[in-house]
Amino acid sequence: MRTGARTVPCALGKGGVVAAESKTESDGATPAGVWLMRRVFYRPDRLPAPTTQLPVVSLRPSDGWCDAPENAAYNRPVVLPFLARHETLWRDDHVYDVIAELGFNDDPVVPGKGSAIFLHVAREAYALTEGCVALALDDLLDLLAHAAPGDVIDIRL
Repeated sequence: MRTGARTVPCALGKGGVVAAESKTESDGATPAGVWLMRRVFYRPDRLPAPTTQLPVVSLRPSDGWCDAPENAAYNRPVVLPFLARHETLWRDDHVYDVIAELGFNDDPVVPGKGSAIFLHVAREAYALTEGCVALALDDLLDLLAHAAPGDVIDIRL
């Protein structure tokens, strides 16, 4: 991944990179396209708020993200407990210690076209993701330090 003049390693979806119109829920693919960085979530018990010009939200143990296409809250943050299928954002591992929400399938939301496409912290050895883009924590924090509203992530086939 290129961030400014730097190139840094990243992990992408285990389903590969697919054209955005081909993306479906739970396919493990990263959607190609130009996606706005909407806002940043972080774990305040693990690190201070990231330096960025993007909106920053402090995560809570009750934070989740709906990935149930049949639910009205699909591809939106939810409060746990939540009866429909969802991701828990407050995780035991460190993958979601910092999350940048990407503007994929959110304006408008199309049920079943994919949810929760984030920039987040990479697992060991840059293990493949469920469709997100994952960076080393230092690289993610550096990218966010230079990010401002209107900035995008350009994912190419």
